[in-house]
Amino acid sequence: MRRIETETCVAEGAEFLRQLEPRFAMALDQTGPLPLRLRDDGFAQLLSAIVSQQVSVASANAIWGRLCSAGYQRPEAVSVARDPQLRECGLSRQKIRYARALAAANLDYEFLRTAPTDEVVATLVTVPGIGRWTAEIYAMFSLGHADVFAPGDLALQEATRALFELEARPTEKKMRQMAEAWSPWQSVAARLLWSYYRFIKEREGIR
Repeated sequence: MRRIETETCVAEGAEFLRQLEPRFAMALDQTGPLPLRLRDDGFAQLLSAIVSQQVSVASANAIWGRLCSAGYQRPEAVSVARDPQLRECGLSRQKIRYARALAAANLDYEFLRTAPTDEVVATLVTVPGIGRWTAEIYAMFSLGHADVFAPGDLALQEATRALFELEARPTEKKMRQMAEAWSPWQSVAARLLWSYYRFIKEREGIR
């Protein structure tokens, strides 16, 4: 399984996409080099992904900053924290439940580091609060999988609509179908579309 580990990997994928699709070539000329965006793996990154669900990038950054300041990046700390303490950090009642479920899940992070994308997603979505989007983002950025996409992401959908001059924002099903043509560098295509979203909207589409 191909992994993205360095900026050279991203550049290789970007060149593949440039040759594959003229619209990607145009977008790359506008965005410049694409970011690596690799992150650590483990509990903290999954909790951060849960925090990012259905809120703006700015709001997610603020909430995550408060959680980190309070020391809630570890499952043990989340498990013993009281609900009012987590609410003070900005977590909703639902996300408090998700955070506690993640802390209690005892995921085998060592296994996930070597598992194929399908198994990573299948394992993670068993935890309440982790859907396909969160699992795919984790595989992409924390595990470095090169051929994974997040078709349910609204910023990716909007960037695709604009770049491909579609009449409407593509559905998740349509996005997944389109992304198949960008294999084996679907995660670089995602990076490109997020960068294009930032270019056309002048704001971030992903943390």
